[in-house]
Amino acid sequence: MISFSKFFKENQLTQVAALLLLLLLLAMAGVPGYLTGHWQWKQPPAVPTLHELKQIRKTGLTLPGWQTIEQAEQQIGEHNWSLQVIKKEGSESQAILLLLPQNGPMDQPEVEWTDVNGWGRSRWGKWDIAQSRSAEFNVKPSAKLASNVDKVEARFFRASTPQQTFAVLQWYAMPDGGNPSPFHWFLADQLAQWRKQRTPWVGVSILIPMEPLGQVETSWPLAESIGETVQAALMAGPL
Repeated sequence: MISFSKFFKENQLTQVAALLLLLLLLAMAGVPGYLTGHWQWKQPPAVPTLHELKQIRKTGLTLPGWQTIEQAEQQIGEHNWSLQVIKKEGSESQAILLLLPQNGPMDQPEVEWTDVNGWGRSRWGKWDIAQSRSAEFNVKPSAKLASNVDKVEARFFRASTPQQTFAVLQWYAMPDGGNPSPFHWFLADQLAQWRKQRTPWVGVSILIPMEPLGQVETSWPLAESIGETVQAALMAGPL
C-alpha cells in the first residue's frame, strides 16, 4: 500500500517534471526570438478558425438531435457568451447551453467558472453548489472526426437556486478533447506554438434542470449525452 506521504511526494515530482518540461520548451522556442529581437509571445501564431469561433456568439451551435428554442448573446462577467436553450427531439428534456468561444489570438481562459457562478446568483438570487465531482466522457468517432476517441474531463455538480435546481457540466473544449483547467489549455497551447500552431478553445457550461435538491447523479446520463454531442459538434466545426 502506498503511504499518503509517498503519494503526495510522487505527485509533486510529476508536477515539477511537467513544469520543467514546459520551461525547457519555452526556452527552446524563445532563443531564436531573443537572438533576432522578434518575440513570439508578442505576436503568437494566428488561430485558423477564429472567424468560426466568433460566429458562435451570434448563432449558437447546431446540435444533431437537439432543437434550439432560443439563442442570444449574454454578458457573463466581462465577456459575451452564447446562451442557447435547447430541447431534445422527441423528448421533454431541455438544457441551457452557455458557450464562450475564443475571441482573439491573445485571448485565454481564466475565470469563466467563477463568472458563471456570479451570473447564476445575479439571475436567480442564489447559486449554491453541492455534490461536485470530476467527470469524464469520450467523444465517439464520426465521419467528420478522426478515427480515435478523444477524452473530455469536466466539472459536474448541482447548483441550487430558489426557482430551479440544475445539474451543471463544465469544461474547456479543445480540438483533441477538453479539460476544466485553464492550465491544461495553457500547456497545450504552448506546445502547439512551439510547432507554429495554436490550440483554440471554447468554454462550455451546460445547465440541465433537475429535481429540486435531488441527487445530481440521476442527471449524469443526460449530461454525458449532451456533453458528447456538444464536444463532437465543436470538433467537427469551429475547433
